Amino acid sequence: MAAELGFAPDAATVAHGRDAAPAAADVAQERVFAELRRVLASDDPVAGMGWMDRLGLVASLLPELHALHGVEQSHYHHLDVYDHTMAVLEQAVLLRADAAPAFGAARAPAVAAVLAEPLADEADRGVGLMLGALLHDVAKPQTQTDFGGGRIGFPDHDRQGAETSRDILGRLKTSERMRSHVAGLARHHLRLGFLVHQRPLDRGDVYRYLRSCGPVAVDVTVLSVADRLATRGRKADEAIGKHLELARELITDALAWHADGPPAPLVRGDELARELGRPPGPWIADALDGLGEAQYRGDVTTREQALAWARDELRPPPADG
Repeated sequence: MAAELGFAPDAATVAHGRDAAPAAADVAQERVFAELRRVLASDDPVAGMGWMDRLGLVASLLPELHALHGVEQSHYHHLDVYDHTMAVLEQAVLLRADAAPAFGAARAPAVAAVLAEPLADEADRGVGLMLGALLHDVAKPQTQTDFGGGRIGFPDHDRQGAETSRDILGRLKTSERMRSHVAGLARHHLRLGFLVHQRPLDRGDVYRYLRSCGPVAVDVTVLSVADRLATRGRKADEAIGKHLELARELITDALAWHADGPPAPLVRGDELARELGRPPGPWIADALDGLGEAQYRGDVTTREQALAWARDELRPPPADG
């Protein structure tokens, strides 16, 4: 009710809530997720999550999220991991409501349309984004590493966070589609930030970003912006500016990829094997990916060019001896 209607509980209700919070872990987990979904689908998920935390429900139902309290970060951050996570959630809510300030007025309606698409478990992709905001850094406690000189990092927290997100949503009895979606957001939320340091990007860089992020390319681009906007430590304004510039470039391609998918292959795997005189094997998947990148770059546009590319780039390995 706080999240959906702006109400605030009275003191007696708060006291009862705190007393009852530990027992919430024994409630059917499908019901727990249904209530969490309502909080995240509301206009003010931050208020709802704030009450959940103060009442002890986060500790009871989402202990992995509660464990983010007090986990310090580097000087590029101004908040501990829990408060940073709530700040990311707040920014994600703003982007869900209006993406124009971040992505421009021309792209904002298309971003909003993607986030409004049904996802799974009676939730849309906007709720998926909120779950991604909550869980993207969930593996930071176990990956926190002190590199000395005030440098704190969290190596591998993206991969481990994807696994932990799956575990949490599995405990909440969500569908495989929801688990895969939110795990993808955790797994890929750092990719755009890494690409900032590689600018200017060519079409191959864009292809690899979209190919890696796959079905969450639009969503994780939005999440990365929320994450960046919530990070207000050292050199924040400079970092935010560069990140937003790249996000605006990539969102157009991500929206097109979401709408149309990757380019249709110009040749099949069996045709490549026959053309190169090689037996089928795992190499075909890599070859088709390389050919897809060449096609996305515009280096090949016809079947004949694709076969010529394959003959040139995928020559059979020399025989032993």
